[in-house]
Amino acid sequence: MAALKGPPYDSEKRQRDDRDGAHCAIVVGRDWGPSGGGTLREASGGGAPRDVNEDDRVIDEIDRAADEIVQFTADLVRIPTVNPPGEAYEPCARFLGEHLERLGFAIEYITATGRPEHSPSYPRVNVVGTRRGDAARPVVHLNGHIDVVPAGDGWTVDPFAGVVRDGRIFGRGVCDMKAGIAAAVFAAEAIRRAGVSVPGTIEISGTVDEESGGFAGVAWLCQSGRIAKARTDYVIIPEPLNVDRICVGHRGVYWSELTTHGRVAHGSMPFLGVSAIDGMTEVLAAIRRELQPALGGRVTAMPVVPAGARYATINVNAIDGGQPLDGIQTPCVADRCRAIFDRRFLIEEGFAAAKEELEALIRRTIGPMRGVEYELRDLMVVDPVLTPPSSPLIAALDRAIRRVLGSEPTLIASPGTYDHKHVARIAGIPHCVAYGPGELELAHQPDEYCRVDDLVNATKVLALATLDLMSGGR
Repeated sequence: MAALKGPPYDSEKRQRDDRDGAHCAIVVGRDWGPSGGGTLREASGGGAPRDVNEDDRVIDEIDRAADEIVQFTADLVRIPTVNPPGEAYEPCARFLGEHLERLGFAIEYITATGRPEHSPSYPRVNVVGTRRGDAARPVVHLNGHIDVVPAGDGWTVDPFAGVVRDGRIFGRGVCDMKAGIAAAVFAAEAIRRAGVSVPGTIEISGTVDEESGGFAGVAWLCQSGRIAKARTDYVIIPEPLNVDRICVGHRGVYWSELTTHGRVAHGSMPFLGVSAIDGMTEVLAAIRRELQPALGGRVTAMPVVPAGARYATINVNAIDGGQPLDGIQTPCVADRCRAIFDRRFLIEEGFAAAKEELEALIRRTIGPMRGVEYELRDLMVVDPVLTPPSSPLIAALDRAIRRVLGSEPTLIASPGTYDHKHVARIAGIPHCVAYGPGELELAHQPDEYCRVDDLVNATKVLALATLDLMSGGR
């Protein structure tokens, strides 16, 4: 597969992806296509052909701006917006806002005042830029999160230096997802430089805290009505899902905290106490023995990647019990133990059934144990989301990917959640997808990088899809 005006696309990687997805038939919704990821049928054929000359002018402008796009991405990486705790959010929001203002956008800085994450030391500042064309509607909103996870160990380059070499940009958050923000910015700018009239409005936002749930970021904008069905027609989130794939949703997530209670006693006479750790151990054993095999037999029809994520799963994210390991040791039977469970449920299961299944297992396991009590507390619940297969947004991206990459895109769903959940559930906007540069497998890894050719190609796709949505597929 050859990219337009660029180096050959990685066809071997695409073939590996196709093989990885060969285990699930897609039946959710309608016309999601054959097994191994959805392919577009109904949605891809609408609309009259676009003005090819305009498309060519926009693509040419993006090629001319390639060095600028890379430089802007590297500049974003050099702002260490690490979450937690939320470092450098405001400087990054101001940097992005000032750049957008120079490109003709009206800028709003929206602070999540009142959210528990917001503080004077770590303010939660979001930025939204708006550029109206010849008409107010439709509104195409391109959203990217500015926060990145901590760098961690194992790097061979400075994670916040924005190193560019061998056709790649390196740095923490470059893939997830500062390259996506740069692609959105220069997609809009290329349209302006090409002199193409826009019968609608382009919005670009940089939001906070996606890595920790997005509640002070996209959720805040949705709750305040800044992103809303009444004013926003389409939302594209340029997350790193590979440049030949369109992400149409994600599985559900249920985080819960189980606390077991026992009775403290002297460690030399444990028979006088009741160990809360023993109670937790029995629950963990039951999860391995009963729940995990049951979940392993459930496969979603959504095109979730990688293939293993099409199954329902549960993970023990954390466990803590008894006295602190690094403190001064005392001989005591543990009277308290906590564990955090991460249950990823399928659209076919639903949250209520997933929660009841876990509660029932805990009741069966701990109920017969004398002296052990427990409580289960919900920490976070996110329902699965799925974009309608007939969405004009999917169709526009499909046409743009075919134009830029010369290949048929694959429809996928994400194994984890992203800010789509807030756009769909709070704002009520059905037309939302993730599409952007970068490879999903590189997110949060040491030596995280984004290929320059992927960045440039994704910029072209976003620009052409935006024009397509504005013109109704002209």
